[in-house]
Amino acid sequence: MAYSFLHSTSGDPELKVPEIGLGLKVRMEPSMSNGAMTIIETENAPGFGPPLHRHKETEIFRVLEGRYLYEMDGHRFYAEEGDLVTIPGGAIHAFRNETDKPARQLIIICPGLDATGFFSGLADVMKGGHADTAALNVFSKKWDIEFLGPPIS
Repeated sequence: MAYSFLHSTSGDPELKVPEIGLGLKVRMEPSMSNGAMTIIETENAPGFGPPLHRHKETEIFRVLEGRYLYEMDGHRFYAEEGDLVTIPGGAIHAFRNETDKPARQLIIICPGLDATGFFSGLADVMKGGHADTAALNVFSKKWDIEFLGPPIS
């Protein structure tokens, strides 16, 4: 049996999407797990997080630093450093960094997806800080994601 070895380091390249207050590093591409998962490390600027959305992938969040407010299927709760949050595929969800400094999470996405392609595409859609509706619709269809409302306020 052949084995694959992956060593992700703090020097991995970072993708920045300033329009949505996001920096991320892909720690494991889906190809390293035969598509089973992707692992990313994210940094969210104070007060930032994604809009309310849903997709088929399950996400497991480990808060590395800071405090987040999560909303899942209408329920709100806080998660702090060391906490683990699981959002099942199909759940409507969002989260926001509740601190006055950058907060970080390690996120496992199952099944895996091309996180670099996804977030690079999202950066293109969000250029200038506002999404063009037509471009967002194309992006949503390509990545099988539904945007259902604004970020948590």
